[in-house]
Amino acid sequence: MKPTPGMETNQVKKRNFFKMPHTFVIIIFFIFFAALLTYLLPAGEFERVKDEATGQTLVVENTFKSVEQSPVSILDIPLAIVHGLVGAADVVFFIFIIGGVFQIINSTGTIEAVAARVGKAFVNKGLIIIPIFLILFSVGGFTMGMSAEVMAFVPIGIVIARSLGYDAITGTAMVMLGAASGFTAGLLNPFNVGIAQAIAELPMFSGMWLRAILLVALLFSTSLYIIRYAKKVKKDPTASLVYDLEIEENRGEIDLSALPSVKVTHILTILSVIAGFGVLIWGVSSQGWWMEELAAFFLSLGIIVGFLSKYGPSKIAGEFVKGASAITFGAFIVGIAKGVVVVLEQGYVIDSVVNGLASTIGQLPASVQVLGMYTFQNILNIFITSGTGQAATTMPVLVPLSDLINITRQTTVLIFQLGDGLSNIMLPTSAMLMGSLAVSKIKYNRWIRFMWPLFLIWFSIGAVFVLIAHGISY
Repeated sequence: MKPTPGMETNQVKKRNFFKMPHTFVIIIFFIFFAALLTYLLPAGEFERVKDEATGQTLVVENTFKSVEQSPVSILDIPLAIVHGLVGAADVVFFIFIIGGVFQIINSTGTIEAVAARVGKAFVNKGLIIIPIFLILFSVGGFTMGMSAEVMAFVPIGIVIARSLGYDAITGTAMVMLGAASGFTAGLLNPFNVGIAQAIAELPMFSGMWLRAILLVALLFSTSLYIIRYAKKVKKDPTASLVYDLEIEENRGEIDLSALPSVKVTHILTILSVIAGFGVLIWGVSSQGWWMEELAAFFLSLGIIVGFLSKYGPSKIAGEFVKGASAITFGAFIVGIAKGVVVVLEQGYVIDSVVNGLASTIGQLPASVQVLGMYTFQNILNIFITSGTGQAATTMPVLVPLSDLINITRQTTVLIFQLGDGLSNIMLPTSAMLMGSLAVSKIKYNRWIRFMWPLFLIWFSIGAVFVLIAHGISY
């Protein structure tokens, strides 16, 4: 049943009324709230010691003591934001370099060509194309942090899906959910796991084995779910949740030959990236590479890929600037979110918050503690969809809290990355989701009907992994 004009107007008004504020606005609100806490909460601090074995700065239990009140005034907030940007400079510039380098790689057309080649090769092999595309795009998710960029590849997925008798939801899902699975698992994702582990003082990309198992679990469950839906649509096209769209878009035979082909430069790009990530794993695992070394590595990789793709120096520089410009939002979020921590530290209340949380949940069963933190991170993702922003906002509080309630820092990072990644496939504030739906012409309510059972499956898988991580002291 179609809505009447009046109903439609009311819906539009309601959507406008409940429009989510800009992420910067939300974080600034948190900064003001943090300043208010410096007036309301008693100032205090824990003793901290450096663990010689791990190099981590640990909170010493039962050492919390009161100190002189030091409230942060509203006039101090702009300076706190600047201090946050300066304090997070290594991470901010690392993100700029990552964005620039990935744009160089993306501009070569390698990802589109590989996706098209895979699609053509398996177009007559039926349902196997679904897990193959999921795996392919998961690589982009767990290495380059592919998220909103995935919308550029959704049309390829839809073309392949329709050629096999499936629909736009199938094509969109096998591209977008592959990237989302990889991003959530975050094996080598510098934007969520990398930054969270840096704040937690953990070796970069450590604990990869459990995240690899998590990736397999996400891909396996997602493959089965999409395959079940695709088989139903092929058997009865009217069972498609977007059947009206399929009728509208049915314009005869689909020309798969129009998809891009793999060239020598694409192969060279693939080989250089694979070799590069091999060097990356060696560097972080045995050479102790950190932000500076990683930034230098990625910068070198981008230049190499550019020259292998027959780019001149100016072309490489132009693509780098384009990518760095596109990632400005994410980079500045980290610095601005750091302002929350600066205010809490200047007011000497960050330890008061940690002490209060530890006292409140410390007596609860361990499973309740970790699941509570996990649920909190998923809820926070509604307001701060940027993984880098979430890491900068919550990890400085969660890390000392985990020390006090005996949850390992690696488990805390896992809780963060799951909370940051899982709900992106459902939230209307997710640029990845809304951009992909716009490209595919799928209505948001139709996607939710398709997606909510899988989200519950993903959420349950995440809960199980969090409990396992805590149980084995991951």
